[in-house]
Amino acid sequence: MSESLPAQWARIRSRLRAEYGEAAYRSWLKPLTLSGTSDEVVQLTVPTRFMRDWVEAQYGERLLSLWTSENTLIKNVDILLEGSAAAQLVESQAATMKTAAITEARQADISAPLDPRFTFDNFIVGKPNELAFAAARRVAEAATVPFNPLFLYGGVGLGKTHLLHAIAWHIRKRTPERRVVYLSAEKFMYQFIRALRYKDTVAFKDQFRSVDVLMIDDVQFIAGKDNTQEEFFHTFNALVDQNHQVIISADKSPNDLEGMEDRMKSRLGWGLVADIHPTTYELRLGILQVKAEQLEAEIPPKVMEFLAHKITSNVRELEGALNRIVAYANLVGRSVSLEGTQEVLHDILRAND
Repeated sequence: MSESLPAQWARIRSRLRAEYGEAAYRSWLKPLTLSGTSDEVVQLTVPTRFMRDWVEAQYGERLLSLWTSENTLIKNVDILLEGSAAAQLVESQAATMKTAAITEARQADISAPLDPRFTFDNFIVGKPNELAFAAARRVAEAATVPFNPLFLYGGVGLGKTHLLHAIAWHIRKRTPERRVVYLSAEKFMYQFIRALRYKDTVAFKDQFRSVDVLMIDDVQFIAGKDNTQEEFFHTFNALVDQNHQVIISADKSPNDLEGMEDRMKSRLGWGLVADIHPTTYELRLGILQVKAEQLEAEIPPKVMEFLAHKITSNVRELEGALNRIVAYANLVGRSVSLEGTQEVLHDILRAND
């Protein structure tokens, strides 16, 4: 190991502590151990698989940015399990996604991390979401812009964010040279405020207006925030004028977004507007069956049907309920039953009555 590498790592650790605060640093970043370098790749190890996945998702891009600023020879950062064969082997699909993510991190440090679970293959299609799914798939696979923007809207936990992540993963895997940026409207606003504070608005505009695909999640967040809306309006127009793809999500249709300027509503409705309806019983049952297979859990059909009937609010709560009963069964050493399910989920069931 190079003598300078530990010193570089020490400086990076200090910056991480200052940026993320003592609590986050001690929980997630302090356990990282510098293992060495191989072919311009820094290798860091963590004690658990869960910690590895969390650090990669939440801090991976920042770790790469700090390492490349410290050492220009570093091109990548690998986070591996301590003493695991995984430290030597990388599956081809994960390698493809990681390469695309690293490339994107160099091109645009503004993009938020993508959840590896949110792909088209893991999205369960039914009548309520088939239009949104088909539109998202079309945008991800098209060589030219089919409609601009693509506007997806629906209630909380129905799959809007899942589809946005799936589009980004698909484009990055299929055409990694394209610059894809995904972030929430809230993060867009904070980036803009930071640019104003540091008098760096020119760089901000260049960053956002030079991407090939811009995805903004929960655009309703900037409703009533006039300065942010103004900047987003000009960014939107610049990208559309260049025939670059814009994808937006919100909880309501463009015309129903309160606090949004009329000209912004008009622009958002220019392309294809696709809504995601509340789930049907059949769709909820299908989601539970797939989720149970992923968890490798044996769930009696009566329990599946009970959950699909009772938890109708959104997919996120439905999956959370299944996770809870599986975890309970594993912890107490019992099989999943209808009676146990009713006991464990009494609070959720009461809220859905």
